[in-house]
Parts: sequence; structure tokens; C-alpha cells
Amino acid sequence: MEYKYDFLVIGSGLAGLSYALKVAEHGKVAILTKTKVSETNTSYAQGGIAAVTYKPDDYEKHIKDTLIAGDGLCNRKVVEMVVKEAPGQIEKLIGWGTNFDRESSGKFDLAKEGGHSENRILHHKDNTGFEIQRALSQAVMNHPNITVYEYYFAIDVITQHHLGKLVRRYFPNIECYGAYALDLKSGLVHTFLSKVTMIATGGIGNLYHTTTNPSIATGDGIAMVYRAKGIVENMEFVQFHPTSLYNPGERPSFLITEAMRGHGAILRNHKEEDFMTKYDERGSLAPRDIVARAIDTEMKMSGEEHVYLDCRKIGKDELLKHFPNIFEKCKSIGFDISQEMIPVVPAAHFSCGGIKADINGCTSINRLYASGETASTGLHGANRLASNSLLEAIVFSDKAANHSINCIKHYDYQSGIPVWNDEGTTHPEEMVLITQNYKEVQQIFGYYVAIVRSNIRLQRALDRLEIIFEETERLYVESKLSQILCELRNMINVGYLIIKGAQQRKESRGLHYTIDYPKKNAANDMHE
Repeated sequence: MEYKYDFLVIGSGLAGLSYALKVAEHGKVAILTKTKVSETNTSYAQGGIAAVTYKPDDYEKHIKDTLIAGDGLCNRKVVEMVVKEAPGQIEKLIGWGTNFDRESSGKFDLAKEGGHSENRILHHKDNTGFEIQRALSQAVMNHPNITVYEYYFAIDVITQHHLGKLVRRYFPNIECYGAYALDLKSGLVHTFLSKVTMIATGGIGNLYHTTTNPSIATGDGIAMVYRAKGIVENMEFVQFHPTSLYNPGERPSFLITEAMRGHGAILRNHKEEDFMTKYDERGSLAPRDIVARAIDTEMKMSGEEHVYLDCRKIGKDELLKHFPNIFEKCKSIGFDISQEMIPVVPAAHFSCGGIKADINGCTSINRLYASGETASTGLHGANRLASNSLLEAIVFSDKAANHSINCIKHYDYQSGIPVWNDEGTTHPEEMVLITQNYKEVQQIFGYYVAIVRSNIRLQRALDRLEIIFEETERLYVESKLSQILCELRNMINVGYLIIKGAQQRKESRGLHYTIDYPKKNAANDMHE
């Protein structure tokens, strides 16, 4: 079946929904999401959204903190733009129904997280992302110009590569005309044609077995754009959140928000030592890359499988007020965090690289935009500052919406797009071939492409990934499509990009640390 919409949005987190709500005033919008509209990386974000709100904070402080965390690779113009537009975007979130915690005076109750010089994190208890997702999902479902297709998996963006040879040669630049999507309930592949397409598919966390991301975070958008010959960059910069709850067998790992450390919680080793002071003068509030590497070092030196987060001095009343979900989660597995320390371990959390997008969210493919974690905008550089991710998503979706609204009058639907052809394919005889390769990819990245890397580990990972790639491509050509097969294919594509990026960066910078090149090369700093 073929559908036509003015705007096609792939992904239903903050980036996708905020874009859809704005462009819906100018045309018909389709949103594709591979599960329910509410199941996104956004909904798992605990800490909050960073924005300069009250003095003594100011824009320059937020800009400086972001640049320091990005370790020389941020685009300063982008950082300045995002920081200065943050307050206006907060007002838009409130207008869509988002509630942020306030003091009795009515002022925002602002938290502080690692790398921030001031309290500037707006939050809703310890489930801010869930609150934002709730408000935007409700607004989208009630909008007459927006149609949400739940359980639709975008397979590939449609470009002139899908047209016949005689037609393709008349297109000097790559253009996007929509996407093919698999209806996960019927098994049929449908064609969604659009004048403009937004990729907002979130992160890549499920390349790793230990991750705070939901199971849907398999790098789908990045892989689709890579296969369409779009530009993808900086994939070596994978952020590990320093503090996920150590609870073997649970996936995804339960996140222990950085805001706890902002409230005074301290990281301790098994000797109950405040070990972070050995690694950085900011202690437990150092940026995430520093904290994650310090924890990794402590675990390797001690042979233990976790360290501890000590929040006992915060007090039970404050813990229940600010972190009720964390308190109840820990209580459910048998301990009281007002009396006992929380066992924590780093977990794959956020991709700072992705689809290259300019200041308007435009990608290298015409008529295609990218926003949110799937995009590489220049804001994060080599390491994301805490709570800048939700901010990036809403700012760049706003920019992309404004740009695409102005451009759409110049576009029309592309004719001659062929229907999806799966003739000759069959259901795989043994699904275990797919599920085992899926698990093996996660093992490869957990062992060889994690917090600390080396040339030997990266090459070993690449060698093993190439074998899995060949097996999976054969299955993809021969088999009826399924969600897990498409996800595996995307994970392999993204994994390849991470490894190649890591191999080419012959220095240690931000989130990429290699024992073969432990120093930073200042010649690689951005100076924009």
C-alpha cells in the first residue's frame, strides 16, 4: 500500500513529536514508530533538561560548561545558539502540557549535575523524560493533522537509488522521497511518500548488553542514512552513564540519575573510599567520561563488578521528594538507599555522533532532516554535558520545522517509486541464527569497543563483525522481514561505523579513550 503525506516523521520521542506538532499547522503529518508512541529513549530520561533560568547563572556559563565537556570538538556557534534558545523552548514544552517541579514560591526547582557550574536542570522528580513524553504524546494524538502509525518499522529511506538507472542519472544530488516501512502486525511493507522526512529514531545503546536504553535503541535512523549514502560522523564517541543500577539479569539497566550526585551523593569503592577525588578535582561531579573511566579503573583494580553510590547523607525525606522512583526501585530489590549504598556500574547511554546535521537540522541528503540523539549537530563534541540531550532535540526540531515549512512549497511527491519486492523470500528456518548473532554483536561491543579501547581490541571486533555482517546480509536477502532481522542489520552497520571511527581517531579525547594513543592531539580541536 502507498501513503502520501506532506511530512513524514520516523521516531516518536521528543525530537520527532515536537517537530510533528509544529509542522502539522502546515500540512498532513505521518509518524512511524516501531512500538507504541510512548516507548522512546525520551521516556527513559530521568535527570532533566538544561536551561539558563535565574541568576547567578547566565548563557556564558552554560556555553563554557558545554565546551569543556565536549573536549575541543563542539561547534561554538551551535552551542551558543542552543543555549540561548533554551528558555523559549522550555516555554513551548510547558505550553504543550509538560510539568516541571517548582519551589513553594513558584520558581523552578533547579538541580545540578556533573559538569555544570550552576543549578540549571529543570526536572519532574526523577522521571522528567516520562513527563515530557506523556505531554507530547497526548498533544500529538489529539492533533487532527497528525496520524500515528504504531508498530511500523522504517526499513530504508527512499531516494533516487530506488528509481531505474535512466531516471537516477538526472539527479546530481541525493534526495529523500519518504520511506519503506514494515507493518509489524501484518508483515506487509508499505510505501510512505513525503515531501519532507524527519529522522528522529534515537540512539544505539543496544549494541551493548549493558545499557540504559530501551530495547528499541538499535541505531535504525543512522543505519538507514548510511545505506542511503548520507554523511554520518563522530560515531566513536559513545557515552557510558557512570551510574546504572547493578542488578544482574535486568535489561535495560535501571538508570541512577546524575542529579543524585548534584544533591550530594558520593561515589565510593568497596573500601568505602571517595575515589573520585583521585581522578578529578570536581570529584563525583566531574563530566561523565571522566567518571565512567574512573569507575572502570577502580573495578579493574579491585576485581569487583561494581562500585557504590552513597546517598545516605541526603536524608530519607529528600530522597523521597526528589527521587521517589529510584527509592522504590531499590526498595523492590531489597535495600533502603537512605541506609545502604547503591551498587552502580557504567552502562552504554548516549551516542554523541550520528547523522551529520547543520544548524537547521538539514542532512547531506536533500529533503531529509535529523534531530535528537540520531543526529550529530556539533553541540556535544566528544562528550555530552548532562541534560543537554533533551535540549538539543527540541531546539533542532524547532529549527528543522521552520526550515522545512519554508521549503516544502518547492517540493512535490516523486513519481515512479517501485513497491517493495520480497518475491522469492521465505521465513528463516532457524530464528536462532538471527538471535545468536544479535547477542554476539552485543558481546563484541561490550568486550572490545567499550570505555577503554585498543588497536588490538578494535581489530578483533571488526574481524568478528564482518563475519556476522556476511551471514546477516544473506539472511536479509533470502528471508521475510522481521523486526529483529532489521534491527540486527542496523546494529551491524552502526557498529562498523563506531569501530572505523575509533580506529581512525589516533588520540584519546572525550568519550574515546585508547591505550595506544593516550594523549589528546590539539591539532584536531574545532575553532568555529
